[in-house]
Amino acid sequence: MTQERIDLPDPIVDKSGKGTGGMEYKILGSTMQVVVCEIDPSESIISQSGGMAWMSGNIQMNTNMNGGLGGVFRRMLTGESLFVAEYNAVGSRGIISFASDFPGKIIPVHLNAGQEVIVQKQAFLCAEKSIQYDIHLQRKLGAGFFGGEGFIMEKLKGPGVAFVAFDGEIIEYTLQANQVLKVDTGHVAMIEPTVSMDIEMVRGFKNVLFGGEGLFLTTLRGPGRIWLQTMPMTALAQSIAQYLPQATASNSSVNLGNLFND
Repeated sequence: MTQERIDLPDPIVDKSGKGTGGMEYKILGSTMQVVVCEIDPSESIISQSGGMAWMSGNIQMNTNMNGGLGGVFRRMLTGESLFVAEYNAVGSRGIISFASDFPGKIIPVHLNAGQEVIVQKQAFLCAEKSIQYDIHLQRKLGAGFFGGEGFIMEKLKGPGVAFVAFDGEIIEYTLQANQVLKVDTGHVAMIEPTVSMDIEMVRGFKNVLFGGEGLFLTTLRGPGRIWLQTMPMTALAQSIAQYLPQATASNSSVNLGNLFND
């Protein structure tokens, strides 16, 4: 008796495209996405160490300290892995995939030579080897302390395609010169370098006490494009925390007398 073949439905293809060197990619899924890249032997994909989900048998991995000790120090500041993994296809075309570890969207960022974007910490997933990865320091103390994004962000510079993972859905706005958008902390996913970031304190005594929005808002001033995420990881964690059981003195302590009498 032959067994019936199990055929699962094909995953949703959210986006697809090509890189600068012939690499082809597909972003699959809806809430927990994965990017699958097809590369030739002449191409390389880089990612933080531990980011790979699956790969074909002819993909070779080489882990190194890309950028030397300076690169290691910069990645340490952003919370990324200290080492960079480089993947190459050997002999023939191969596939390699990278999955997000949080509900949200994987975004392909196509950058021309010299073009840059600033993204939130730990958003970088993988990229063509031609992409330059570095840190971006907030120049304004207020934005660094209270803006929710911290002093350290990540900078990606072209040419090439980079993939970044953001939380929830992504909304894009284009700000004109001196146009301002006020954003609750944690919702800023990516900005162009021409956009300035600062913070302002919520005004009004009643707003501070009862508004529920915190003391500070991030202000983004144009010109330039901005990308906002709808579900910051910190906001989701706070929402879930209220439903988790709380440890109390009665159930968290251990009766040492009973332990030694057994």
